[in-house]
Parts: sequence; structure tokens; C-alpha cells
Amino acid sequence: MTIGQAAVLGTIQGLAEFLPISSSAHLALAPKLLGWQDQGLAYDVALHWGTLAALVACFGKDWWAFARDGLRRAGNDNARLFDAMVLATVPGALAGLLLADKAETVFRDPHRIALTVAAFGVLLGWADRVGRKQRPAETATVREVVLIGLAQALALVPGVSRSGITMTAALLLGFDRVAAARLAFLLAVPITAGAGLHQLKEALPLTGDPAFWTGIAASALVGVIAVKGLLRLLGERGLMGFAVYRVLLGALLILLGKV
Repeated sequence: MTIGQAAVLGTIQGLAEFLPISSSAHLALAPKLLGWQDQGLAYDVALHWGTLAALVACFGKDWWAFARDGLRRAGNDNARLFDAMVLATVPGALAGLLLADKAETVFRDPHRIALTVAAFGVLLGWADRVGRKQRPAETATVREVVLIGLAQALALVPGVSRSGITMTAALLLGFDRVAAARLAFLLAVPITAGAGLHQLKEALPLTGDPAFWTGIAASALVGVIAVKGLLRLLGERGLMGFAVYRVLLGALLILLGKV
């Protein structure tokens, strides 16, 4: 892998991890469309170290407050949300451990990715249309956060999109768009960190290559921009544009015979 290819993959990861369009789908499809050798799941997960850095930069203070009050059993909203988010991380962690082999083989089938991108794009657009979009993130109950966490477990399948499916679930629970994105990003912190640690052994042989760190740096920088940009955008507009993009992308890939 060249430094240029790594920078492109890192940019894709930084954008697509936070925009509800599926980073895993774009990372799996990019080498096929560009004629590159597939970089493999280990490098895809390593790129999440960059987006984890972006999440920490944007939400580290929030998670510090949650963890501080949660571990002290302070009995306030922070402690309640800490408990909820820990519980909500369990489904995704179990899915990752139990279905890791399929994530690297069966789930990365390009035809399945194209169909999944389109199908979950339709679901995202429907949720954006019918959701009440009235509640701030601070009103989330433990049950609701766990339900969003259950939805997050589906993100193991390329094309679903972690941010997309968690925003979809939050919108259907009545949260406003900014709150839905905020909950999605907060929940992404522990599961992303866990995935990075789980794949650490496989990624270690790659760490001596400058391209490895180039991709991570690109995903971190672009990730911060994507998070802040999306939160600002959602304060003014909806998610329908992303839903349409997903449907068109899935349809185009199939019609052009690229998958």
C-alpha cells in the first residue's frame, strides 16, 4: 500500500464513519473500484484508531464526566447515562466476537454490501421522515440507550453504517436529529476502542509502515471535521440527502456491474 492510497482510505474512513453512509462498505468497495489490492479487515479496524482519536477529541470531556460520576455512583444524569452506555455496548461487543470470521468473509461480499447500503438507506430516510424529532439526548432512558446499542450491533455488517443505524434507532425513539447524532457518536467511543484492541495483534505487523500511520492520521483529522460538520448540518437540515445517496450508490453499483 502506498502513502497516497493510505491517505485516501483514511479520508474515506474519517468521512464515512461519521456520516451515515457506512465506512466499512466504502472501505470494502474502494479497492475494487480503484483497482487496488484489498487492504484487509485488520487495516480497516486500524483506521478506526484514527476515528477513535477524533471521537475522543470531540467527546472526551463528556465521557470523562460520565465515567467519573458513574464510577462514583453519583446518582445523577451522567451516572445514569454511563450505566446505559456500558450496557448498550455489550450487544455490539458480543456480535463482534461471535461473528468476526463472517465480518471478514461473507459480510464483505460486494453484492451484499450494495444491497445493504441501499436497504438501510431507505430505513434511515423513513426514520428521518416519521420520527418526532423532539427530544434532546439528555432525556434518554437506560432502556432507550440499550435499544440503540442493540441496533448498533447490526453495524458489523458492511453497508449498515454504525452512525446510520444508531441515528435511525434514535430518530424512531423520538430524539431530534442532533441528539440522535450525539448519542450515536457517544456510543461509538467504547465499541470503537474495543474493536481496535481486539484487532491489535493483527495490526501490529503493519505499524512499521509509514502508510499505516498516514491512514490513521488522515482518518483522525477528517473525522473531527466530519463530526463537527454533521452536527452543524443536522441543526439546519435532515438526513434525507444521505438516504438518497445510499440508495443511488447501491443501485448504481449493481447496474454498472461493479459488484
